[in-house]
Amino acid sequence: MEKKYIDIFAGCGGLSLGLYNSGWRGVFAIEKNEDAFTTLRYNLIERARHFEWVSWLEMKNHDINEVLIEHKKELESLRGKIPLVVGGPPCQGFSMAGQRNAKDKRNQLVNSYVKFVELVRPEYIFFENVHGFTIAFKDKDNDDKKGIPASVYIIEKLKKLGYDLKDEIIDFSEYGVPQKRKRFILVGCLNGNASEFFSILKNNRKLFLKKKELKINTPICETIGDLLKSNGEIECPDCVNFKSGLYGKPFSEYQRFIRSGIDDRKIPDSHRFSNHREHTITLFEKMLRECDRGKRLSGKKDNIIELKKRGVTILDAQQICNTITSHPDDYLHYLEPRIMTVRECARIQSFPDWFEFKGRYTTGGQERKLEVPRYSQVGNAIPPLFAEQVGNALIEMIDRRKNGLEFQS
Repeated sequence: MEKKYIDIFAGCGGLSLGLYNSGWRGVFAIEKNEDAFTTLRYNLIERARHFEWVSWLEMKNHDINEVLIEHKKELESLRGKIPLVVGGPPCQGFSMAGQRNAKDKRNQLVNSYVKFVELVRPEYIFFENVHGFTIAFKDKDNDDKKGIPASVYIIEKLKKLGYDLKDEIIDFSEYGVPQKRKRFILVGCLNGNASEFFSILKNNRKLFLKKKELKINTPICETIGDLLKSNGEIECPDCVNFKSGLYGKPFSEYQRFIRSGIDDRKIPDSHRFSNHREHTITLFEKMLRECDRGKRLSGKKDNIIELKKRGVTILDAQQICNTITSHPDDYLHYLEPRIMTVRECARIQSFPDWFEFKGRYTTGGQERKLEVPRYSQVGNAIPPLFAEQVGNALIEMIDRRKNGLEFQS
């Protein structure tokens, strides 16, 4: 069986990058957001030539529901030809970190995922979403009444299609990603035991990280400590009136790993510093001197009168980072009075430095509450380092079944 897959709700390509690194071959990817698809196209289609693509689908950003309607026959014709479909619908409506909203239209994209699987009928499926996906929404009119968690809903739907399913909540930090990030992972297969996937995944992680000379729980200073503003600044190559940072000397295995394949003399991609106002810098300097690290701080509760944002966490240099979000001002750098750059967030998400992000940095104004293009691409992605281990586990699972072997933990 050829190791081919389709990535739906592909984002900027974090999951696809991991599958590429593990030896899978992409057939095509579906992503609605133009900025995110531009990033995926540049890195994985044009540079890595990872996707074959199909003649009937234009190589551009697409709404999955339009693809389901306009290309139903073409999708059905792929039955028996595609071993794997991967992806996870946008998670904002389910996220415990955001304004959890049962009526968020993006929640309905779960049905689109199921419909896509129904048409293509891959042998294997991989689904990812936020931890909140497993928690039922409360009834606004009755606090004691809850609905059905979205995780239960999708499992019921996929079981009816004949899939054996297994789900777990996984903390990506246990797989070498330098970030506390818990996610709902669901794996299914048409013939076999889906639980084998998680046994293989866990059994392989230590050897996988050892081969890459990485460790579990890399602290934030060892993740982004070579990207300090104090290394020097240069005119930003893709944004007028902004400065970008320069590389410092790598001093950790993670930094050396993440910089593999790039020229150290090159300006780090998307390492643009924000133009903070003087009073903002003064506030950040005060917070760095006086406030607790690794703890979410708010203006009134923590007596930081000047802090207008609902919450900011000062990173602790010696601790693993909290979950990276799509909003850059959720975190304050552990050493310098500034928020993190896109590149620093990408490092924490385990994107290699050669992977370049496209589109706008921010939208500005009120739109910024809804979308921060490059930061959103990073914050919404599946960490490639974890995705590579997913790809490896799926290949081993397929090979074992082909050879009639049962997994022994």
